[in-house]
Amino acid sequence: MIRTKKNLFIAFASLCLSGACTKNFEEINRNPNQVTVGNIQAIGMFEPILYDGANTWLNYTWFWNNELMQFTVFSAGTTREEHRYFISNGNFQTWWNFHARYASNANHMRELAAKENNPTLEAIALTWKVYYLYNQTDMFGDIPYTEAFQAFETGNTKVKFERQEQVYQHMFEDLETANELYKQGYIFRDSQRDKMYGGNVESWCRFNNSLYLRLLMRLSGRNLEYVTQKMNEILNNPEAYPIFRSNEDNATVRFTGEYPYVNYFGNQTHQGFTGSGRRLAEQLIKMTVYVEAGDTVMIDPRLPIYGKINPNAGMWKGAVAGGTIEQTSTSNHEAAFLNTEVFCRNDATYTFMDFAEIQFILAEAALKGIIPGGKSQAKAYYDRGIRASMEKWNGVARYSIVPATITEEAITAFIDYPEVYFNPNEPDEVLQEKLANQKHLALFWIGMEAWHEYRRTGYPVLTIGQGTLNDRVLPTRFAYPSSTIASNSENANEAIRNMGGTNDMKTPVWWSRQAIGN
Repeated sequence: MIRTKKNLFIAFASLCLSGACTKNFEEINRNPNQVTVGNIQAIGMFEPILYDGANTWLNYTWFWNNELMQFTVFSAGTTREEHRYFISNGNFQTWWNFHARYASNANHMRELAAKENNPTLEAIALTWKVYYLYNQTDMFGDIPYTEAFQAFETGNTKVKFERQEQVYQHMFEDLETANELYKQGYIFRDSQRDKMYGGNVESWCRFNNSLYLRLLMRLSGRNLEYVTQKMNEILNNPEAYPIFRSNEDNATVRFTGEYPYVNYFGNQTHQGFTGSGRRLAEQLIKMTVYVEAGDTVMIDPRLPIYGKINPNAGMWKGAVAGGTIEQTSTSNHEAAFLNTEVFCRNDATYTFMDFAEIQFILAEAALKGIIPGGKSQAKAYYDRGIRASMEKWNGVARYSIVPATITEEAITAFIDYPEVYFNPNEPDEVLQEKLANQKHLALFWIGMEAWHEYRRTGYPVLTIGQGTLNDRVLPTRFAYPSSTIASNSENANEAIRNMGGTNDMKTPVWWSRQAIGN
């Protein structure tokens, strides 16, 4: 299915959101039924969206999120300087096109599914549409939504940008619609194509509603009343709104290792993946290696799975993120590596969202009084979140050359360690930081979520290096590409004014802690 006959990307997708959409093309790769462009069915778009999307996210997570969030540092040279916030208009364009293309593919898949009277594929398409457009708005701020994909039908190439608040309401409406469509009981045919859920429609519905919780928490600083009402409605009605119950429900793509279902990094070498550049960051080491009086007393059990010690150091050391060229280069010599054997396999998985994140969302909701239970229930969710993350990563520990199996005893010891332990008697702000820090670590290797959450919560506390650009401000958003401004200047410039800033990486998005002012 994914073997490409013609790479007919939806070129219009990247332009629809910029207001320059004039033609409707379909992105389709050759499938077993020999469907040709113009005759494509909704199922023909399923695999490219799922597998190509997962592989692109793998690359971008490694390339962008890990560098901005100080999980890794390209410390061996200056050819890549994302950790110093050296981000160009071409990078903005790449991200804009990526989200827009896949959202447009999903939107077209939905249209096809509706014509075919296939509510399950229509629902899946809606879930993906929201997935890509929430990342688009969280990255850029105000974006087109209602008019984004209407250019072919209406001829409108100057699409209106909607405020982020409105975009979120549209996304909630689409998630509600998808939830209802999933429940119509339509069987997922060709289930062998689905290597995330094997055609299990209920599992797709759980992903949809878990994504709903992710986005509700994103808005909790802006519309607490609505978030409280809706989150409780979801949690109090598990049959109407099923969500993740365990790691078995994780939105994880399981590549088979056989072409074309091969992980993006499957053929990557140690040198290309981490040896010549992306080393573990000093920040990550500080958050996972606990030292008392100069002695290491606790190591996060996930760390030996995420990375491996550099023989030059013989202990866990990290590279300096955002440092001067000299600082970063010096730290590179002893900085730990990413664990190539774990990540660079043909059948390595990729996770869009997991059960651990849901537990951290519920922990924060209980701590803030959004849902019942208070601090004691928040602790239960928090502990389950850590445990779920540990158990997920333990599933790939066997691939590490250095033994990295996570035992039940190790999980319990980590949860009970004072700097990690969720003590209900501690002040709310202390517990919030602990919660956010552990959620941050659990979000390792999951899209841009750690960056999104950092801008929402302000945690973890990061050291902004002396060599960073952007006035030493960690990017609060990505700027609209120049082509978007040029082709749809009136609407794009209005969006910039509505966000209260300039088209740069220092203007905060609407839901962020910086924009709210706390």
